[in-house]
Amino acid sequence: MEVSNDKFCSWINDLDPRTNIKSLTNDINCDWLIIGAGFTGLSAARKLGAIHPNKSITLVDAQLAGEGASSRNSGYLVDTTLNDGFTSDKDLENYKKKTDIYKLGIETVKKFIKEYQVDCDLYESGKYYASSKFEDKKILENFSKTLSNLDFENELLFNKDLKKRLGTDFYNIGLYTKGGILLHPGKLVRAMIDTLPSNVNLIENLFLINWKINKDKIICEFKKGTIKTKKIIFATNGFLKSLGIKKNYNFPLTLTASMTRPLSDKEYANIGSPKEWGLLSVRPMGATVRMTKNRRILIRNTVEVLNPFQMSKLELEKRTHIQRIGIKKRFPQLPNDIIESTWSGIVSRTRNSSQIFEKIDDNIFVAGCYNGSGIGVGTLFGEQIAIKASEEISEEIKIIEQKKNPTWLPPEPFLNIGVKTRLFYERLKSSSEI
Repeated sequence: MEVSNDKFCSWINDLDPRTNIKSLTNDINCDWLIIGAGFTGLSAARKLGAIHPNKSITLVDAQLAGEGASSRNSGYLVDTTLNDGFTSDKDLENYKKKTDIYKLGIETVKKFIKEYQVDCDLYESGKYYASSKFEDKKILENFSKTLSNLDFENELLFNKDLKKRLGTDFYNIGLYTKGGILLHPGKLVRAMIDTLPSNVNLIENLFLINWKINKDKIICEFKKGTIKTKKIIFATNGFLKSLGIKKNYNFPLTLTASMTRPLSDKEYANIGSPKEWGLLSVRPMGATVRMTKNRRILIRNTVEVLNPFQMSKLELEKRTHIQRIGIKKRFPQLPNDIIESTWSGIVSRTRNSSQIFEKIDDNIFVAGCYNGSGIGVGTLFGEQIAIKASEEISEEIKIIEQKKNPTWLPPEPFLNIGVKTRLFYERLKSSSEI
């Protein structure tokens, strides 16, 4: 089943349509092949092009480059996370390793933006973890201690202060962390496409049907032809499992988000004219909410086990209804018809929230499973997997490889049942936060 290019994502619709789109017209032989042209694949291609200027590098994507999960996320460049199981004292060292990777990711994205003078609405806003339930105060107090032990600036806030900053009195308890950045993911990934080196051949709307190893070549079969390569990097993130890559260590989840039209001057004034902000829920299945630079409100409050290849417009409309309720709970003064677009995207998860970064066979490499931190970590891992595949080493790779490896997952149908059960349980616990 192929991946379609839908027109529902506001981030993508903000951009001018691209015209330089190439398809596969004949069989190809290349030195390097990268599967997946999101943050990871584009960064790997850029780095490989710099390391090997005289080598042929082919980069393919099943849809338009950058228009998968890379353009469909909430635009958070995170430095810390709360809901990944690393907040107890015994796991503090492991949590530190994870935040070291986040820091490198932020530095990598900033370096790219500075080098290529990219305008992607980057705003060093910090971020909020918040809840409408006072009973979640203990969770945030414990998290605050963890962050303070690692020298992350943070501040516990209550309803009145949160309302002043966010323009809503929905939240009663929150933790503000100074680190963390908001940006326009569509603009950032488009810049990565536009700055690809000349020896990178980008081919789009090319769905990988099958791949195999034949002696010293890796043969990839597509609907329109075959690509033979000496080395391959898989950077498909949420689609790794469907390609048989580390299939017992990762699984995809479908997330859905909606974005409003820009608020009018009157609507914006009625909610207190807040500065741009981003908020994550204290509870794992609660809503991610963001006020953008141009006064639009984004909300993501559904996580599901679904077919990762497509979601019908009818199914999207059902989720629009859920997200309309979420916006009205927070901003009851806004009109019912304020949502402009709704879209879905795929993330890749592992059981212990660790990422995949490794050589899995001779000349075969993979990077993925960012568990919701794909902008920074995906960009970092793309560059570093290119260095690793070039049989070189870096200080960043040394830090990355100190992380825990993903843990084994049970086979289907047990995995599917287990994930759905856990999501159902978390959804019940987070019902007030959706």
